[in-house]
Amino acid sequence: MPDAIQVTKNRIVTMDKVRNIGIIAHIDGGKTTTTERLLFYTGKIHKIGSVDEGTTTTDSMIQERERGITIQSACITTFWKQYRINIIDTPGHVDFTAEVERSLRVLDGAIMIFDGNAGVQAQSETVWRQADKYGVPRIAFVNKMDKVGASFQKTLDSITQKLRAPIVAVVLPIGEEHAHTGVIDLMEMKMIVYDKDPEGMEFTVKDVTPEYASAATAARAHMVEKIAGTDDVLMEKYLNEENISVPELKAALRRATIARKLFPVFCGAAWRNKGIHPILDAIIDYLPSPIDLPPIEGFDVNTGDKILRRPENNDSFSGLLFKVQSDPHVGTLSYVRVYSGIVKTGTEVYNSTRKKSERIGRLLLMHADKREGIEEGFAGEIIACIGLKESYTGDTLCDKNSPISLSPIQFPDPVISLSIEPETTDDQEKMSQALNRLTQEDPTFKVSYNQETGQSIIAGMGELYLEIVVDRLKREFGVNVKTGVPQVAYRETISETAEGEGKYIHQSGGHGQYGHCKIRVEPKARGEGVEFVNGIKGGVIPSNFIPAIEKGVRETLLKGIIAGYPCTDIKITVYDGSYHDVDSSEQAFKLAGAYAIKDAVALARPLILEPIMKMEVATPSDFLGTVIGDLSSRRGQIGGTTDSFGFTTVVATIPLETVRGYATVIRSLTQGRGSFYMEPSHYDPVPRDIQEKLTIKTTDKKE
Repeated sequence: MPDAIQVTKNRIVTMDKVRNIGIIAHIDGGKTTTTERLLFYTGKIHKIGSVDEGTTTTDSMIQERERGITIQSACITTFWKQYRINIIDTPGHVDFTAEVERSLRVLDGAIMIFDGNAGVQAQSETVWRQADKYGVPRIAFVNKMDKVGASFQKTLDSITQKLRAPIVAVVLPIGEEHAHTGVIDLMEMKMIVYDKDPEGMEFTVKDVTPEYASAATAARAHMVEKIAGTDDVLMEKYLNEENISVPELKAALRRATIARKLFPVFCGAAWRNKGIHPILDAIIDYLPSPIDLPPIEGFDVNTGDKILRRPENNDSFSGLLFKVQSDPHVGTLSYVRVYSGIVKTGTEVYNSTRKKSERIGRLLLMHADKREGIEEGFAGEIIACIGLKESYTGDTLCDKNSPISLSPIQFPDPVISLSIEPETTDDQEKMSQALNRLTQEDPTFKVSYNQETGQSIIAGMGELYLEIVVDRLKREFGVNVKTGVPQVAYRETISETAEGEGKYIHQSGGHGQYGHCKIRVEPKARGEGVEFVNGIKGGVIPSNFIPAIEKGVRETLLKGIIAGYPCTDIKITVYDGSYHDVDSSEQAFKLAGAYAIKDAVALARPLILEPIMKMEVATPSDFLGTVIGDLSSRRGQIGGTTDSFGFTTVVATIPLETVRGYATVIRSLTQGRGSFYMEPSHYDPVPRDIQEKLTIKTTDKKE
């Protein structure tokens, strides 16, 4: 097999003709609708599905079809002009942000969709930042140009102002709102009018009419200037007023897009089947293939030295397991992005993260919920494996003779929890197995056990997320459960530096137990987590006991000090102590560490932190005062408002505790016409009176 070759059944393409892309956007931006058209126009499907009817290709879960939302990212492969396009359709709802995070980690490019009426929305900013974090080149698609209030220019302004992104429009809309009929291709200066076929398969391409000539000429001049500004050769031609050909412009824009110096912007109306063909061409023209990007960086698992792996089949195998999914037919599916080398069915791979070897039973290419068996997975591909029993999201798979560790995926902590228990004792084991499967699927889903109540506690990114989990337990796993009231995920931290001492001395005849340490705690910035530092000098505590102290400290912080919530954003330094030649043990120092951290935190003015949400509330302008008054009464901080066609969008930050069940409230306040969107923003200290209540409540429980 020649190098850099990708194979699928009856299709062979070189690696430069492969595109691994994702579709990302705010909730209801039109991701799945756009994906459906991409698949239809490329011949992958022969009938356009509908989100409202639950018939789309990439929404295969029962819950997705019932609710009209995407919950799990779906992989699907299609072909356009002899190019192979691997598409991942991602969720828009923030509760399922892990799906977006892990998809962007392994993608080479993305299509960012914006609502032509709303511009940049809250989740638009979030996913744009996620794509920036992973260095993903993007093209933008301004969707819903047929919607009342849609404005291409206002959306461009919104992207520039809110995202501070260097964008360039390469098309113009032909009409807006109900008058939207197609787009003007500024490269070729041609009008693409969708006037022949309701499904958009056929359309008219013609010269720009006098009505649009002036606007198109000005827009093209602006486009040429911005593209030339990214390329020295073209800039010289531009300044000398020489003609720049379309191939030169496209080549320069491709380089600028891959380098993220420019983001090309397109527009259309996916639901009306307008403007999708230029997007397909743009995927080919501007988004990178695996060989257009720098080699993947990793580390030697033995020495820690940096290693580069190139997307070549003759290099050693390396891949990142980015998604684990339960499948009713084949068990566990493990999705892997192959960065280098070849992996074959039945071979042994090395999990460098867990330092274990695993055997791959089967390899699959995924087409949403359909599967195609393959014998080999090549560099640049996204494949699914069957048979991996101890490999999970974020693990690196590689050749044991040439081990490498790739950067893991970072996920946010859950913000809300729920107590859960089986309706019958017979369901206890089934529930435990089901929850274990679900934790393997999603790293933002956490399960713990409350010793006092005997209940399991599940935690996730939002109320909708937990609702879906409970529904899946019943439908997929056949477990009927009883649930409690959702609880906010508070955290504890400190506000001052303090020192504490812990001693554990126990004599019971024979060898005793002796552990003694002194620690210092210092506050860290929000979101920095827990840092443990060994500051012991002169061997006053032998180095082999330091890990035991750290374990005691971390376990105690996890349980909480003042109110039973996990402690975070603390730097802990063990700086002094003593030991006994005979009686000291790891267990004794673990207990000493636990006592010391309790002592230190109690003296460091501990605080309780609560999750603060970023919230956008859309309300008819007539109810604006009522909505703002209600948000203020819930300790909300109003950040600003924007008006659009009789509706006002209020941007605020607000404690999660005060807006649980807000969907019912906003409908009541606005006669059913209001809506809202919410996503985690940061943690802040709770007011003193609430901290006292939470502390007293926990003390009462212990007593």
